[in-house]
Amino acid sequence: MTTLRIALYQPDIPGNTGTILRLAACLGLGVDIIEPAGFDISDRNLKRAGMDYLAAVTLTRHVNWERFEAWRQESRRRLVLASTKAAQRYTDFDFHSDDILLFGRESAGVPEHVHERAEGRILIPMVEGQRSINVAMSAAMICGEALRRTQWSLPPAQGPNVAPG
Repeated sequence: MTTLRIALYQPDIPGNTGTILRLAACLGLGVDIIEPAGFDISDRNLKRAGMDYLAAVTLTRHVNWERFEAWRQESRRRLVLASTKAAQRYTDFDFHSDDILLFGRESAGVPEHVHERAEGRILIPMVEGQRSINVAMSAAMICGEALRRTQWSLPPAQGPNVAPG
């Protein structure tokens, strides 16, 4: 079964990237990092940001947008962009099990040419006057909804492992 993937467009903050890597490891999602990143993306730094979860993540680094886009086109996956400029709520979107969920730079989102390539554009509704939700929190919210709608078939949690650690 093909599963959802998270793509990070030129991430700025290693802590957010690490949180998203941990999320992906725990949910069984692949992650694509579209470089250049705003921090040293060496394995050592990723290991520090992603803690011991990095070994459990299927991580692909793309040297630039063009290489990522060529890979995505070849793999025939739909690109779904999370954006404060989108009109459709993420809770109303028809996710597919093989979608790539794209999250932009913390400082600037994604450029217009990337925005134009997305087949889906979704937003998290917010209270008027607020700028944006942290990218790692946004990824968790949207991934949870996408998984709920497409492929979550894990048995209900039981016993002492019910609460997060």
